Amino acid sequence: MPEKQLSLSNLSPAQPREDRKRVGRGAGSGKGRYSGRGIKGQKSRAGSHKMRAGFEGGQMPIYMRIGKQRGATSKDAMPIGPFRTQTQPVNLRDLERFEAGEDVTPETLVAKRVIKNTRIDVKLLGVGEVSKKLTVRVHAISATAREKIEAAGGTVELLREPKVKKARHHKAAAPKAEAAEEPAEADAPAAAEGPAGDDAEA
Repeated sequence: MPEKQLSLSNLSPAQPREDRKRVGRGAGSGKGRYSGRGIKGQKSRAGSHKMRAGFEGGQMPIYMRIGKQRGATSKDAMPIGPFRTQTQPVNLRDLERFEAGEDVTPETLVAKRVIKNTRIDVKLLGVGEVSKKLTVRVHAISATAREKIEAAGGTVELLREPKVKKARHHKAAAPKAEAAEEPAEADAPAAAEGPAGDDAEA
């Protein structure tokens, strides 16, 4: 049977069309008056079905009622705790992509696809071994990584000098003890003068 030629006269949808539900068109329409929402309440209002996840009608939500995880992993202390900076780690095993004598810098690490960009400081860690003489210029480095690079004949230069931690000063209790001993020493001459004065009167 030959197929009908497609024309405007024989066009038809692939699936039968269904009329959308028309609400609020009078009591005789079947969906009038309250339009299927019931009488009053939160769910009868506009936008009532677009509440954010975790919304509990205005009461204290559960994520605020339970205890929070403290310490450096707390979201309030991001990136890794208060007064800390975030670095992206690079291990020594990742430096095998470099040839002997090459410079290892944040720019060359991006070129070798070890890291994605240079927006975050780079810290070199000591996981793995290095058998090549490399000149490493990074923002920070661990003691183990420095030892392995220098043992292989390489050098390390820091792009940012580490901050020196200030030593805490504790008040010593010795001055108080000395101050307590001073009155006793001051009373000693008076005690010595006592018998002398008695002898003079005698």
